[in-house]
Amino acid sequence: MLKMIVPMILLLPTISLCKPKQLWATTLAHTFWISLLSLQWFKPSMELMTFSNCYLAVDQMSAPFLILSCWLTPMMIMATQNNLATEPTLQKQAFASITILLQISLIMAFSSTELIMFFIAFESTLLPTLVIITRWGGQMQRLNAGTYFLFYTLVGSLPLLVALLVSETNSGTLSIQMLQLSDCSSTVNSLAYTLWWLTLLIAFMIKMPLYGLHLWLPKAHVEAPIAGSMILAAVLLKLGGYGIMRMATTLAPLSNLLSYPFMILALWGVIMAGFVCLRQTDLKSLIAYSSVSHMGLVIAATLTRTEWACTGAITLMIAHGLTSSMLFCLANTNYERTNSRTLLLARNMQLLLPLMGLWWFSASLTNMALPPTINLMGELTIIVSLFNWSDTTIMMTGLGTLMTAIYTLYMLITTQWGNTPSYTKTVAPTQTREHLLITLHILPMVLLMMKPELIQGT
Repeated sequence: MLKMIVPMILLLPTISLCKPKQLWATTLAHTFWISLLSLQWFKPSMELMTFSNCYLAVDQMSAPFLILSCWLTPMMIMATQNNLATEPTLQKQAFASITILLQISLIMAFSSTELIMFFIAFESTLLPTLVIITRWGGQMQRLNAGTYFLFYTLVGSLPLLVALLVSETNSGTLSIQMLQLSDCSSTVNSLAYTLWWLTLLIAFMIKMPLYGLHLWLPKAHVEAPIAGSMILAAVLLKLGGYGIMRMATTLAPLSNLLSYPFMILALWGVIMAGFVCLRQTDLKSLIAYSSVSHMGLVIAATLTRTEWACTGAITLMIAHGLTSSMLFCLANTNYERTNSRTLLLARNMQLLLPLMGLWWFSASLTNMALPPTINLMGELTIIVSLFNWSDTTIMMTGLGTLMTAIYTLYMLITTQWGNTPSYTKTVAPTQTREHLLITLHILPMVLLMMKPELIQGT
């Protein structure tokens, strides 16, 4: 673990001392090397935690998220190069440094073995993301979006901090391994235990987000630059699901009083977010609401607390992280050429950019979870586990899957076919950097189809 964290920390002074012309090349080479080193965490035989020290460890649950975080960092820097081309060198160095700080916070969060350390790392991702949204966002509403993002996160996190401190007072430790050995059977039906579960669920479901607590997400995605949208969709939303699954191992089963309302909201959100997607005119907002729909399935799976459901939740989170990040990159290529995110103003792009049309088609197929993609493996596992939990869930999950296919096809047809507007007869050709960026999203998904057990957390 330290051989990943120390090079990332050393990259910060390297960025400040690097020559301006060598800044992007040096940062990309360094972060790509770290992402390749992180692949060693794929160890199917690793059944227990592998400790770096008493505070940091890796197991099969955290390894996929750690690798995804490392893999996404160089792609964030690569995707933002065009947007920062006219910025002064100091601003480019600031962006690269904030990106590295965000990656360090994510690795600390996914690898921590102490709950209070996980909480600190979980909250430390807030400030770099807020700076990326408010400083490099392209629209005037970015400050409003940053305010929504800040206060939604803080409102859910403060009760969780109080609950953690109370738990440490009662048990004497916040170590995940020690708490798993403690006996919680005597406090399952107590009011304090119910409140502890409630604060846990609210804090992490705001982050995911749960339908009804999701209003900050479309604003943040629409106003954020491409790097902010990528990291939000691919990794930051997954902190909530990972936190629920990690902390649930230290607690007794969730009571029906809490599980049923959240389960209903999650499954209802899958359907409602799909209907909202059909009414969107903004491309980035449509992709953001599709994340709400997919995360509803993940929330429902984590609430059942079965091994089969957790396997599907981890698989779907990794698959959605790569797919949604790729969709935001494709939306950014359209925006850079048309200066608009409106769906009706960027039609028939496959005639002007044929290879990019192929990437759009591939991304849409994975978003619809067509076989044999890992998206299908995750969704099918979750739907089967929910059906085993309750027969009636098949109606809501089936309708949600149908809505996903409808709005994905709507997005693909609107952007790639139709009559070409008169002002988009000629557009700038695509760059090798953009094709490499999409390839780096598709390549892991294709390889994981051959060995999906690497990300199933079992």
